[in-house]
Amino acid sequence: MGRGEGLSITVPILFRCPISLDVMKSPVSLSTGVTYDRSSIQQWLDSGHDTCPATNQPLLSKDYVPNLTLHRLINIWTLSSASSSRSSTADTSSSSSSIPPLPHVIPSGEMRQLVSGISSRPDAAGLDELEKIVEFASYCEENRRFIANFHDSIEVILRVLIRESERIEVLESAIRLLDLILIENCVRERIHRLIFESGYQKCFDSVLSVLNNGKLSSKIHSARILELIASNNGSRQRTIGEKIEAILPILVHLMRTETDKPLTEAILSCLISLSTSRSIKAQLVHLGLVPILSRILSDPETAGPAAERGIRLVHLISAVAEGRRAISEDSGCAVAVLDRLMKVQREAKEEGLKLLWSMCCAYRDARVMERVGKGNGVTKVLVVMQSEGDGGIVRRMCGELVKVLKGIAMAKSSSSYGYGGLGTLETKTTHIRPY
Repeated sequence: MGRGEGLSITVPILFRCPISLDVMKSPVSLSTGVTYDRSSIQQWLDSGHDTCPATNQPLLSKDYVPNLTLHRLINIWTLSSASSSRSSTADTSSSSSSIPPLPHVIPSGEMRQLVSGISSRPDAAGLDELEKIVEFASYCEENRRFIANFHDSIEVILRVLIRESERIEVLESAIRLLDLILIENCVRERIHRLIFESGYQKCFDSVLSVLNNGKLSSKIHSARILELIASNNGSRQRTIGEKIEAILPILVHLMRTETDKPLTEAILSCLISLSTSRSIKAQLVHLGLVPILSRILSDPETAGPAAERGIRLVHLISAVAEGRRAISEDSGCAVAVLDRLMKVQREAKEEGLKLLWSMCCAYRDARVMERVGKGNGVTKVLVVMQSEGDGGIVRRMCGELVKVLKGIAMAKSSSSYGYGGLGTLETKTTHIRPY
């Protein structure tokens, strides 16, 4: 045995993520009881999977919960391993069973002094200080909770965002830090209160600056922050109406020019939160959002979450006349929604059917009815209907859609139109009784 080989450290199998096989930094458990590293399972779910990767069981819910007990055990083991690594010889690193390099850990005492220093001198806080805090918050959930609960921490970050002529790198670090702690207790409420009651609305200018000039990852963080700030509150949105008018063109432009999937998903979520008034929906239509959504929904590479958000946004836009006109004029939007119905979760399925029902049954849009019919609409709607059991709003909408589409096809009295595959309807779907 070579010198130092006896000090090699073997990683307990329970500490490794089943997906990445690395030591878990933030272990979370699915409804199946299997634990994964948060970043790995989030990437798996965001890519459209609805099963547990280790067991292949269907997931009753895509939600996950932190495995705090395992996280503490990993932290204890990590500190012990780091101590052993420092006392071992250089030969230890050559062992195939030794642990990978451990991430840099900043002691909480040092972090407390750093945050306190920024709090007392907010105008002097620089990039180095913020990046250290971001590194600390990125490491684990306990660290993020520590930052979120630290006295005046949220106000300190917002002060950075309202500085005049601040460097883009500093703004990016501040926005990333906010995004990291958003899910912690009461953080959203504190941000809302400071922005809408304490005069921190100028932070919008910094967010817009990052959206225009920041790195790709920073643009994703910015979209998430915007979603939070303007989420589903009419009075708040009226307060920042001019800011939203400036935000919308930037978000739509990014969707038109960027192909990064996480960025697309973040912007879709942000636009859904912003689309609470008729004027905003109309502005999105005028900015050309419908063709962009049509492209996203038609792309077979678009994952489940992005498709579901895209369907919801199309449905929201269809509430205004400008939106319905744009959907009617776009040759692929309604058909793309139709093709996604059996591939999305129930909520998105209902919203997609409401869109098709409103365009075909309520407004009797001839162009949409023709395209849905030619897209084998009757058969696809019947398949959705069959999957819904005996009742519910989905089944009722499906029944009315089938009546309308079948009636138009019969009025045409020509199989060349191919409405819903009616030539095979009697032989393949007669067991389904929509009405």
